[in-house]
Amino acid sequence: MKPAEENRLLLREGRKIVEALGKTLAPLVEVVLHDLTDPDHSVVAIANNLSGRQVGDAATEMGLARMADPGFPEVIENYANRFPDGRPAKSTSIGLKNSRGEYVAAICLNMDVSMLGAVTTGLTQLMRIDMAAPPVAESLAPRRVEEVRAALERFAAARNTTPMAMTLDQRREAMRELAASGLLNLRRALSEVAQTLGVARSTVYTYLPENTEDIA
Repeated sequence: MKPAEENRLLLREGRKIVEALGKTLAPLVEVVLHDLTDPDHSVVAIANNLSGRQVGDAATEMGLARMADPGFPEVIENYANRFPDGRPAKSTSIGLKNSRGEYVAAICLNMDVSMLGAVTTGLTQLMRIDMAAPPVAESLAPRRVEEVRAALERFAAARNTTPMAMTLDQRREAMRELAASGLLNLRRALSEVAQTLGVARSTVYTYLPENTEDIA
């Protein structure tokens, strides 16, 4: 294949890449195809135009450096840049070589990070939490009576025993913890306690803290 024909092929394929990336990354990322064989008119395709450049505009400093040095890095990603109006950008430049190792084209991606700045600020405010602890610990998970059994089993295991083998003092302490956590307010909570401890429901009342009220 003749050099000129090969170069045209690379540019043709580059146009398809620019078009596809432009549609995928719209509207935050500008995608530009440069013809590095024509530095004075290097821009041959541009998608999501954020820089105000037009087809036929000249190459950037990055493009000129590539043209002058075949050993210039083929990919330079995520470097700080700036649009003509001062907006900050994050850029990536990809050089395309022909079979002779000469730079023929470059695909450049320029992300407008200023548009993300406002979003980031808003998200930070939205996610902000007060450092002060609330009056009580809260879980947003729906509470079920089965949690009563699980809490008693954890309490007993922490004391190297089982719910049914707990002493009277341990049972009263466990009931105080259940009351403090609000689990005793669940419907059928006392029945679940009785079943877990292996006692009659009426016996459970003798374990309740003195200030416990309205528990059925």
